[in-house]
Amino acid sequence: MLRTALLTGSLILAGLFPYGPDPLPARLADTGGGSQLITAVAPAPGSTTGRLTWWDRRAGHWFEAGSAPARFGANGLTEGGSRAQGTNTTPTGLYELPYAFGTAHAPAGTAYRYRRVTDRSWWCQDNASAAYNRWTEPLPADCAPGEAEHLITYRTQYAHALVIAFNYDRPVRGRGAGIFLHVNGKGATAGCVSVPAREMRALLRWADPRRHPHIAIGTDSGPLAVTRY
Repeated sequence: MLRTALLTGSLILAGLFPYGPDPLPARLADTGGGSQLITAVAPAPGSTTGRLTWWDRRAGHWFEAGSAPARFGANGLTEGGSRAQGTNTTPTGLYELPYAFGTAHAPAGTAYRYRRVTDRSWWCQDNASAAYNRWTEPLPADCAPGEAEHLITYRTQYAHALVIAFNYDRPVRGRGAGIFLHVNGKGATAGCVSVPAREMRALLRWADPRRHPHIAIGTDSGPLAVTRY
C-alpha cells in the first residue's frame, strides 16, 4: 500500500496522473474555450518578473507542457480594462493570440500564421490614426512616426513574437497598443510579456491555432489574480 501511494504521488507531481490539486487552468474563471492555454503570472501587481506556463487540455484535464521565467512591464501589471497608454504596465486579463510575427524566420513546425518583419513594417500607436493598434506596411500618412513602433528596429525582442489581442478587436483610444508576447530584451518591458528566445521558439512550435490558445495574465492572488480571468 505504501509503495502504491508513493508511486501515485510521484505521478501527480509529474503531471501524468489527473488527480491531486487542480492545475492553474482548472481554477480560472475562463480559459477561452480552447484546448491550449498560456498563463503569465506575477507574484504582485508591482512585479516585473514572474512565470509563464503553457498548458494542454487532454481527456478533460489540463497538463503543463512547458514553462519559462517571464518579464512584465517596468511598472508592473494593471487591470486591462482601465489601463492607460504609455504607463509601461502589462494589462491583466484573458486574450486571444491572433497571429505571430518576427524579424527572423518562423521556427520549424510553426502552425500559426507568421508575418515576417521588413523595413516597411510598423505598429501604429497614434490615437488619431485609423490604423491605431494595427500592423501597417508602410506607415500611413495619418500615423505619426513618433507614435509608432518601427518593428525592424527591435531585432532581438521581435525575433519571434505573438500578438496579444489586448485592446485589439474594438480599440479604445488611449488604452494602449502593441502588446505582444516576445523575446527578452535587456530588462523589463514597456507593457508586453517576454521570455527567453529558446522558450519563445518552443512556444511557437507548440501553439496550434486550431486549438484556440489564449493567454491569461495576472497575479498569484489579490484583485489582479489570474484566476479572475
